[in-house]
Amino acid sequence: MVRAQMVEKYNPTEIEPRWREKWAETGLYRTVEDRSKPKWYFLTMLPYTSGNLHIGHWYAMSPSDTKARYYRMNGYNAFFPIGFDAFGLPAENAAIRHGIHPYQWTHSNIENMRRQLRTMGAMWAWDREAVSCEPEYYKWNQWFFLQFYKHGLAYRKMSPVDWCPTCNTTLAREQVWGEDRHCERCHTPVVKRDLAQWFWKITDYADELLDFSKIDWPEPVRIMQTNWIGRSEGAEFTLGVRGTEDRIPVFTTRPDTVYGMTFAVLAPEHPLVDKLTTPEHRDEVEAYKLKASRQSEIERLSTEKERDGVFIGAYAVNPLNNEEIPIYIADYVLMTYGTGAIMAVPAHDGRDFDFATRYGLPIPVVIAPPDWDGQPLTEAYTGPGTMVNSGPFDGRPSNEGWHDIVRYMEEHDIGLGTINYRLHDWLISRQRYWGTPIPIIYCPDCGTVPVPEEDLPVLLPEDAEFRPTGESPLRFHEGFLRTVCPQCGGPAERETDTMDTFVDSSWYQYRYMSPDYDEGPFDPKVGKYWLPVDQYTGGIEHATMHLLYTRFFTKAMRDIGLVDFDEPMIRLFNQGIILGEDSEKMSKSRGNVVDPDDLVSVYGADTFRAYLMFVGPWSEGGPWNSQGIEGVYRFLAKVWDIVLETATKINETDESPSEKEIRALQRTTHQTIRKVTQDMEAFKFNTMLAALMKMTNYLMQARRTAVANHPAWQEAIRSLVLMLAPPCPHIAEELWERLGGPYSVHQQAWPTWNEDLAREEVITLVLQINGKLRDRVEVPVDITAEEARALALASEKIQRHLQDRDPRKVVFVPGRLVNIVV
Repeated sequence: MVRAQMVEKYNPTEIEPRWREKWAETGLYRTVEDRSKPKWYFLTMLPYTSGNLHIGHWYAMSPSDTKARYYRMNGYNAFFPIGFDAFGLPAENAAIRHGIHPYQWTHSNIENMRRQLRTMGAMWAWDREAVSCEPEYYKWNQWFFLQFYKHGLAYRKMSPVDWCPTCNTTLAREQVWGEDRHCERCHTPVVKRDLAQWFWKITDYADELLDFSKIDWPEPVRIMQTNWIGRSEGAEFTLGVRGTEDRIPVFTTRPDTVYGMTFAVLAPEHPLVDKLTTPEHRDEVEAYKLKASRQSEIERLSTEKERDGVFIGAYAVNPLNNEEIPIYIADYVLMTYGTGAIMAVPAHDGRDFDFATRYGLPIPVVIAPPDWDGQPLTEAYTGPGTMVNSGPFDGRPSNEGWHDIVRYMEEHDIGLGTINYRLHDWLISRQRYWGTPIPIIYCPDCGTVPVPEEDLPVLLPEDAEFRPTGESPLRFHEGFLRTVCPQCGGPAERETDTMDTFVDSSWYQYRYMSPDYDEGPFDPKVGKYWLPVDQYTGGIEHATMHLLYTRFFTKAMRDIGLVDFDEPMIRLFNQGIILGEDSEKMSKSRGNVVDPDDLVSVYGADTFRAYLMFVGPWSEGGPWNSQGIEGVYRFLAKVWDIVLETATKINETDESPSEKEIRALQRTTHQTIRKVTQDMEAFKFNTMLAALMKMTNYLMQARRTAVANHPAWQEAIRSLVLMLAPPCPHIAEELWERLGGPYSVHQQAWPTWNEDLAREEVITLVLQINGKLRDRVEVPVDITAEEARALALASEKIQRHLQDRDPRKVVFVPGRLVNIVV
């Protein structure tokens, strides 16, 4: 008989800090470029220095750490760095509210977040930490700017911003509140205003950014980036303006419909609006421009918005038929897409149809739908058809006419076939203090002059004074603003705009490798070993900003000779989000926020990590459940009890296990190793943990039997602890030591399975009649078709349902079922 004794209780709050301290003391996660091992650069998106790690950080980071640990145990030299995205508007707002410098606020937050990140128990490469607000980091933002400027990728032009007339400052998107778009500080209605701002030419890489052949990224991200880039083929030509020498360039993807143009539309911001508007329409046009300037692009393009506009009093000329058409302004046309002007063909465009209907404009059909009866259309027809009312092109299929009209335009110098993109260049200028200063000097004699590289970094002044209006203090800081031209030595002024914080996160993976390197943005020798990133994890909400910008950055770095590859991250996985218990997004206003610190202080980091992975598929997320975490804690307590009973040899017996008991234990062990390994590879952390729980429950039942003294039991226990090491690193380390294993469990090899030992000996065979379930039987896994058919026909339940009818056919599906057709 087995003698049952009590083991000490599982106490994560005692175990976990002790092991984190030892890991730090022994340098367990110190980064080494070990060329004897294959490398694996595993990167998760760096956190913003908001002050506290919330549950979303844990949900993104804990599974990422689990996968990085798994790779380490599989023989890879796994690099899992961490740092902080530390520039941005929240720090500046805190400075205004609390009278504290953004640097102090940011570093206070960083210290707290470092503490929280260490509590997580992740294998962070703290020796390679990078912080984007430090001069050692943002110096290289400025260096990149200068390289892009030299290579023609940086330029300055006028561009609209959201502007508060009362605060006399630009506003970020999050500072514009409400449907009426007012300033968050003073509630003044926000307007658009043109400012000279810096851009990077991401559009030079538009076609290359549409090529995903060298990366394994999720299809939704690829689709979102493809749509964001918005490549479209068409024709660009100009419309003359009656009585003037002016020309209006337009782009269309439907040159086959040019003969159906009955009006033209300019964006309210178009530079020709003021020039072409006639006096009697001036007031109405100005009022409309003001209204449009207070709307966001999303609002202007909304499909639910009623299409409206204003006639400016001028007429354009269609170059194909010389017909005059009225010119309107309308907010559904944007200066940021195409030419800022459109030819309007209401019969074949939904927006134009609505607009023409509202203002009583002609809607002639020029692409006849199949079986068209010649009557006016009741809605826009956008499909293919036969060209009509199109002069010499009548009768042609529209797909042929598309090319014929482009060819005609080119032959008669009317226009050109061309490609357009919805993507526009990256506006990097921000009228803020807390960001990277743009390294440009303006000299009255020499013009725009880049700061010499040897003078980098251009430092943010530490004595900046923040105004309640939010205006950038750099504009009023004489010590920063006034400088000397590096070319002529005369008095000059610095650029007071700072860079978009997306610049910081577009290349941080490079700086992580050598954060103290001072001869370039990263050490090329170290980069040769680690680059590119093998696996990236983060939210899909970054698809069209950060994830697009970092691809652009790497391609630009390649073209200036810094790297020899095309893409920053080979693989990408997008996790979902954790919701509140009410299945709504967590927010303080809803009162459904879960504080990780509180839960870790009660249950420990391992339980919290494991529950977040167990809550549902990582790619989908799911609602938080207060009771669910209790179940995960009990699971780890069971593992603790089983392993300590084994380590202390509590389960002693004189009995010998049967061969069947030994085989069953081995089968459970090797099936679990196989399942956990496969799930780890596929980021299926919830089912990975479910498999470990299933194995634990089996061991709980078997621990008081004779099999607990067999070597197969030791293999099972050691395998369980090894598989638990990636998701629950602290308890695994403690139990491994109690088992007498060498330090550290995280330096051990991942267990492997034997397919023969994992194979089932019996299976459940489903017996059907005409596809309906009638019986189930346990059979040997290698049962033959003939044996299965005989067994099915001999079943009492089958015989009862057959009612002496002769089977027409008996179908055997190996490993699954027998179906009798009658």
